Amino acid sequence: MTDSRRYTFEGAEPDVDDTARVSRESTLVGDVTVEADASVWPGAVLRGDIGPVRIGRQAHVGDSAVLHASSVGDSCMIGHGAVLDESTVHDDALVGFNATLNAGVTVGEGTIVAAGTVIQPDHDVPAEAFVRGVPAEVTPLEETTIDPEAIQTEYSSGAYTDLAKRHEDLFE
Repeated sequence: MTDSRRYTFEGAEPDVDDTARVSRESTLVGDVTVEADASVWPGAVLRGDIGPVRIGRQAHVGDSAVLHASSVGDSCMIGHGAVLDESTVHDDALVGFNATLNAGVTVGEGTIVAAGTVIQPDHDVPAEAFVRGVPAEVTPLEETTIDPEAIQTEYSSGAYTDLAKRHEDLFE
């Protein structure tokens, strides 16, 4: 079994918890921390060169996502192809497929960012919101027909933790 592509940058090297699953087909550069029971899927690139990248406990970074100097809280889901540039995603949030969080974006706890959404730079998205569109429009979850519990069930971080454990050949 080979290691993921892990690179030291200016003395900082990736730190991956023993219980985390990191695909051999992902790339981690510099100041990157992947915490307990988290997963980083194939093609994901985590670059901690101009600032740290943190992936919280039971958080999951989908295939081909790119995170540059960003922080992802506990139990978050980052969808396939998402781009986070110098952004912060708080606990229990979901960032959909191919969503883009530009520099300085903060996503509040329990917020759902729809697939394909583009959030402009330096935007603070409140907790428990639904975000969609280009440019992004923010609606409190309570004012939508979205069922956050159904979404959490379908995309639960626990389910992805179990799935990552079943992929013996994909992860270290």
